[in-house]
Amino acid sequence: MQLHSNILGAGRPFVILHGFLGMSDNWKTLGRKFSELPFEVHLVDQRNHGRSPHSDTFNYDVLVEDLKEYCNAHNLKDIILLGHSMGGKTAMQFAATYPEYVSKLLVADISPRFYPVHHDTILKGLESLDFETLSSRGDADEQMANYVTDFGTRQFLLKNLYWKEKGKLGLRINLEVLTEHVGEVGEALPAQAKFDKDTLFLRGDKSEYIGPQDEALINVHFTNATIITISNAGHWLHAENPEDFYNAVVNFIN
Repeated sequence: MQLHSNILGAGRPFVILHGFLGMSDNWKTLGRKFSELPFEVHLVDQRNHGRSPHSDTFNYDVLVEDLKEYCNAHNLKDIILLGHSMGGKTAMQFAATYPEYVSKLLVADISPRFYPVHHDTILKGLESLDFETLSSRGDADEQMANYVTDFGTRQFLLKNLYWKEKGKLGLRINLEVLTEHVGEVGEALPAQAKFDKDTLFLRGDKSEYIGPQDEALINVHFTNATIITISNAGHWLHAENPEDFYNAVVNFIN
């Protein structure tokens, strides 16, 4: 599968993977800053997300193979790989499966452990959108508000809206397949997965995705891991405190 990406700058390859229901555009501002360092930044849409192709198959095994195919197609070697949430799970499994491709690994606010499904309300909200009656993003926001009360979360989700044709909105994500396979998103990293090169885990101080109980497990899979906490940030730490997130990433890479 040929994944869609936005490539910024020139230099060492730096690949960034978005989270569940996100897209490469979520990383445009930070991507541009990283590209000035200079890196060749690849903001990648994972399958069934953004502008990448849709498929009925969705699990971390295929997401990893998609990324390998992407690296081969773009002749990327010794990449710096950063993934957030679901993208962090893809990045962990990719680094453990194909360590020869990765020079440094960064994982944003996700642990290797299993997470129970917790996206039900969000998916129901997206499913509730009636594209026959929607004429604007404002209309969509109003419909979504019945399910998702947090304005910031709604804005993040509604980035998936686009004009399919004049006057007709649609969703870029493959909502049907992602809803059907939502359980895959929380799957644990395979027990045998290991990566021994430099790895940085970044967690938000207001997020519960990486707790003290996760540290031992992280060290089992990633023998050269450092865990740092970004202050004043929840799960979307790169959006909530981009300055500290950027500085932590740059310090680690250098």
